[in-house]
Amino acid sequence: MGMVGGGQGAFIGAVHRIAAAIDQKIDLVAGAFSSTPEKSKASGKELLIADERCYGTFEEMLNAEAALPADQRIDFISIVTPNHMHFPPAKLALEKGFHVLSDKPACFDLQQSKDLKGIIDASGKLYGLTHNYTGYPMVKQARDMVAAGDLGEIRKIVVEYPQGWLATRIEAEGAKQAEWRTDPKRSGAAGCMGDIGTHAENLAEYITGLKIKELLADLTAFVDGRLLDDDGNVLLRFENGAKGVLHASQISVGVENNLSIRIYGEKAGLEWHQVEPNTLTVTWLEGPAEIWRAGQGYLGANATNACRTPAGHPEGYLEAFANIYKNFAGHILAVEAGETPSDLVMDYPKIDDGIRGMAFIEAVVHSSAQGAAWTPLGA
Repeated sequence: MGMVGGGQGAFIGAVHRIAAAIDQKIDLVAGAFSSTPEKSKASGKELLIADERCYGTFEEMLNAEAALPADQRIDFISIVTPNHMHFPPAKLALEKGFHVLSDKPACFDLQQSKDLKGIIDASGKLYGLTHNYTGYPMVKQARDMVAAGDLGEIRKIVVEYPQGWLATRIEAEGAKQAEWRTDPKRSGAAGCMGDIGTHAENLAEYITGLKIKELLADLTAFVDGRLLDDDGNVLLRFENGAKGVLHASQISVGVENNLSIRIYGEKAGLEWHQVEPNTLTVTWLEGPAEIWRAGQGYLGANATNACRTPAGHPEGYLEAFANIYKNFAGHILAVEAGETPSDLVMDYPKIDDGIRGMAFIEAVVHSSAQGAAWTPLGA
C-alpha cells in the first residue's frame, strides 16, 4: 500500500500502519506522508521506505506509481489525513486505477461523498472506510444475533460516545490533534459529532441493520472560543419504528473513550462497551442474563473470524482496525484472482456507510441550528 498523510507528529497514521501489518498481508512501500514535501520525505525515511518512493505530494505518488509495471506498483492507498483532504487523493487514486481505504468520515461534506460514490462506481475499484469499531469480534457477534432474530423486532437503541480530552481549549495551546478537529475549514460542519458521533451512528446502524430515518439534535460548543460543537444529544427514529438516543461528548471530564451501545428488542437485549471489548451482555425477556466472551467456541463465524488471541486475551483497538485491513486486502486478492469474495471478506465499511455518516453530520447540524427540529437524513 501507499499512505497519504500520517507523517511526523500524526496520531492515526501509526495506528493504520500497525493495523495493516498485523496479518502480514500488506506491505507499506510508498507514501506522501505530509502536506510539506520535505517533511513527507523525512517521514518516509524514518519508516524505512525506499527514497525513490518517498513522495513530496500524493499527486506525485499516484502519477509515479501508475507509471510502474503492474507487479511493482502499489495496489491501494490508505488515506489518514484531516477530513478536508480525504476526497482529493481518493478521487485521483480511483481515476489512476488504485483501490482506496480511507479514514472516516468519507469526505468533507455530503455532496462530496455522493460525488465520490459515482467515481468509485465508474472506476470499478474498491473503496473501504475505517469505522474501526465494527471490527471488534463481539460487535460482529451482536450484529449476527440481531440479524438472526434472536432479539426479535428492535425497539430501542441507546448509543453513547463520551470523551473528556477537549474539556479545555487545548487547540489554542498548540495541540495538533485538537487544532484541525476544531477548525471548520479542516474538520467540516461538525466537531464532536463529526469526529466521534459518526462512530456512534455507524455502530448503531451496523449492529441493527436499521437506518436512521430522522433525528432531533441539540449541539453545543461549551468551551469559550470554540467554533464547532464539543457536545451533542440526539433523538433518533429508525426506519422500522424503533426509537433511539445518541450522545457524544468531548468535554466529559475524566472520561477516556467510553463508546457503548445497548439494543433492546421484543425478546432480548444486548450491551457492549468499548472499554471492555471482549464482553457482550445478553439479557432475555425470560431467563437470566448471559455474559458472552470473545475467543469462545460458541461464537458465530464473523466473530470467530475477527478473533486472533486465545480466550481471555484482549481483542483490542489495533486488532479491530486490523480486521478492516484484513478483509479489505482479502477482497483485493479475491478480485485479482477472479474469485467471488466470501461474506466474511466483504464485512468492512464501504462508501454507502460513508454517505450515511455524512448525511448524519449534515442532519444533526441542521437540526440543532433550527432549534432542535426533527430532520430527515438526506441519504
